[in-house]
Amino acid sequence: MSNQGTADTLNDREKIIEVKDLHKSYGNKEILKGISFDIYKGDVISIVGPSGSGKSTILKCINFLERPTSGDILFHGENVGKTEKNGKIVNVKEKDLLKYRAKVGMVFQHFNLFPHMTVMENIIEAAVYVNNMNKNEAIDEAKELLNKVLLYDKENSYPSQLSGGEQQRVAIARALIMHPEVMLFDEATSALDPETVGEVLKTMGDLARDGMTMVVVSHEMQFVKESSKETLFLYDGTIFERGRTEDVLNSQKPECQRFFSRITGYREGNN
Repeated sequence: MSNQGTADTLNDREKIIEVKDLHKSYGNKEILKGISFDIYKGDVISIVGPSGSGKSTILKCINFLERPTSGDILFHGENVGKTEKNGKIVNVKEKDLLKYRAKVGMVFQHFNLFPHMTVMENIIEAAVYVNNMNKNEAIDEAKELLNKVLLYDKENSYPSQLSGGEQQRVAIARALIMHPEVMLFDEATSALDPETVGEVLKTMGDLARDGMTMVVVSHEMQFVKESSKETLFLYDGTIFERGRTEDVLNSQKPECQRFFSRITGYREGNN
């Protein structure tokens, strides 16, 4: 009976994104070699692995900042990047991807804030001009989000007046105001000073605890261990190991062990 209950629970989960046989090449160099996985509502999935294994490329393909060479991205069962026109399958135009991108927010290594705009203006820009949100409503929501990321006194500041950690939290608020169904984090802490990394990880951890669906590329193993239920270990453009985070982080495969042993303090402090 308990096994049947577990199966029913799995079947009831809402699948948001399907990544199906994703390949990506640049010229003759194949970066992704057939990646497939599903993202369900409430999932926090971490993607780890050596530099150059294709981790960031996966996120960019999911968000269509990079066009897959082949394979499909499905959003609620609909093919995001392709459509049928005159009986032929063709690529969706860039402008038609904007609404999808609003639903799949992305936070990058570098904050990409507009330097000439205040924090408030940075947050509400896309909400007003892409999502057609009422400006006053956008300002009210932005203030709530600034409270959430502990920047309630920074709305009139400019990016140059903020620390790296503060700028990254503004970038997170800017993505959240679009009401995304999924958040993608591409090494969101890698460009930060060590003392500000914790600020951003706390914000990400709070989102995970609040039930936000997230896919996270990170070398912050403590965050991965504490916040993600499932982890994919990428190696040479393939999913080399996958499963429960605890199992992947303690994998006995030599490729995994070599990678984790290079991350200071992980094996020593968490085994």
